[in-house]
Amino acid sequence: MSIQAQKQPKKITTLQLQRMKGVEPIAMITAYDALIARLFDGQVEMILVGDSLNMSFFGASDTLSATMDQMLYHTKAVCNGAKSSMVVFDMPFGSYDTPHEALKNASRVYQETEAQAVKIEGGKERASIIKALSEHGIAVIAHIGLMPQFVRSEGGYRVRGKDSVDTQRLIEDAKILEEAGAFIVLIEGVKSDAAKAITQSLRVPTIGIGAGNDTDGQVLVWSDMFGFFEAFTPKFVKKYGDGATMIREGVARYQAEVKSRAFPNEKYWY
Repeated sequence: MSIQAQKQPKKITTLQLQRMKGVEPIAMITAYDALIARLFDGQVEMILVGDSLNMSFFGASDTLSATMDQMLYHTKAVCNGAKSSMVVFDMPFGSYDTPHEALKNASRVYQETEAQAVKIEGGKERASIIKALSEHGIAVIAHIGLMPQFVRSEGGYRVRGKDSVDTQRLIEDAKILEEAGAFIVLIEGVKSDAAKAITQSLRVPTIGIGAGNDTDGQVLVWSDMFGFFEAFTPKFVKKYGDGATMIREGVARYQAEVKSRAFPNEKYWY
């Protein structure tokens, strides 16, 4: 084995993540390119190449027009930057409607990128799809609760788990998806008590987003948490920086120095 190979960082595995349940919270964040993924790599256990890029970086009003080719391109880029964090591919709308279609597209993910898992949205109706993928060696994260790919059919973004009936429905979905082979269940936009009940009902870890503090981990969209996406800020997003202001101020200084010929000076020319 070469010295270079010996220095290669070890990738986080599905088994490691499952062993963290009840022991240590899992940190997950989105990324869409190698530059940003490299900054996050090793600081979080998981990096999600989310179809949220369709809104944050393509400027669409929702995630539904994201394509397999678009997601594959960005996943390849993220994998180039992430050498230790697990990379997860967010299956876009329309790419997993049937077990056959899901297996065909998820196989592309494994063949064309170094992603270690895929994520799909939906409740117990997706059990056959998760089972088909799991049986063919593809690690799957199930996504329940508020599901962005259902925004048009459900008439908007709707918080789930507001009553005992809906909470039980979510618990049932989660258990069936776990039984089908999901190694993690992501819970979005669910009342904190309901998310806690779901988490306690499962053997596999849960990752929350807008689901309180009792899940086994958390995920945020990086452009939200660092203040780059300004169209709106979801209630559950804590901002860890004001990136948009930083960029605007920096560009304003650059523009002023170009106009005044203060930049470049001899320090910056050959």
